[in-house]
Amino acid sequence: MRYQALVYPMFAMVLLTFSVVVRLFRARTAAVANGADHKYFRTYQNGSEPESSAQLARNFSNQFEAPVLFYVACLAVMALQVQSTLVLGLAWSYVFLRAVHCYVHTGRNRLRPRIYSYFASWLVLLALWIVLAIMASQ
Repeated sequence: MRYQALVYPMFAMVLLTFSVVVRLFRARTAAVANGADHKYFRTYQNGSEPESSAQLARNFSNQFEAPVLFYVACLAVMALQVQSTLVLGLAWSYVFLRAVHCYVHTGRNRLRPRIYSYFASWLVLLALWIVLAIMASQ
């Protein structure tokens, strides 16, 4: 694997994040059209966000938590010019598990599959960092 191939799973994560923000924008627009107080969205105080958009808002925020460590790991691999099929496989696995988590979280929001996909993505992220640390020390 050429280390530049990590651009593709990183781009897939960007697309996943973008898809959530588009859905969030639509949900908030629909909420206001259906009578939600638009003033709440000015400062996100003095009221509450409708559940339909609050769930998407939480997921959107979540896209900037653990995935930041994913982006940093990928950039480190690229900067170190590490050539590894294992790294690429872990990167795509991480993206897949984050997509599953996003689908579950923004859909029926069933707790068990959501927790499993979330925890599995953390395990893959840890494995990615372990492989990176080992390869960087060689």
